[in-house]
Amino acid sequence: MIKGFIFDYGGTLDTAGRHWGKVIWHAYKKHGVRVSEQQFREAYVYAERQLGSRPIISPEFTFYDTLDAKLRIELEYLAAQNMPYMPAKDTDTLRKSMLEDIYHGVRQETAKSRMVLAEIKTGYPTALVSNFYGNINTVLREFKFDVLFDNVIESAVVGVRKPNPQIFVLGAESLGLKPDETVVVGDSYDKDIIPAKQAGCHTVWLKSEGWTEKEYDENQPDIIINKLSEILTKKEWLKL
Repeated sequence: MIKGFIFDYGGTLDTAGRHWGKVIWHAYKKHGVRVSEQQFREAYVYAERQLGSRPIISPEFTFYDTLDAKLRIELEYLAAQNMPYMPAKDTDTLRKSMLEDIYHGVRQETAKSRMVLAEIKTGYPTALVSNFYGNINTVLREFKFDVLFDNVIESAVVGVRKPNPQIFVLGAESLGLKPDETVVVGDSYDKDIIPAKQAGCHTVWLKSEGWTEKEYDENQPDIIINKLSEILTKKEWLKL
């Protein structure tokens, strides 16, 4: 019997299952940034490593601030590689245009996710388990998710990162439950589904546009959905 839900954040609640690298890459193309996808990927990975290893993001940073920092680092990286993506005088305008565009999409998706979470929250305790930069609680307040989670397990705070299965064990324990009494909902096959299964949790894979095109064993997740609201139609199958 499932007694609680554990949700991933990034890619699950804010982009309808699309990997954040793909979200930003589409924004690059839409706004005419003239680099190849491989060049973008290098900039994206560089920015992620910078944000993860340096004290760039402070606990009071909103998601808007975080995304702005990420885009700034990416574009500065591309400029340093002498990639003629845009005249230097237009860099700030470019960044701000992409920032506003992406953030608008995030606000739309988080509004949809809140409706799903609110319905689940009426009957089950919920926890958030996320690899983040130490500011997840600020981000949750920003999008009005803070009242929808009983507990938050953030990698930068607990010192355990996905794909370590222990972070999902911590999520279950925070709800006073055993892993096999919880279901983990996430967009990443490698960082959510596989380690959550290893931890003993049930799993729901929100499958959309991934970072890679590799083949996955679709027998691993208990359920595969294409949009978050489908969870509400799967309750009987999960014996909830």
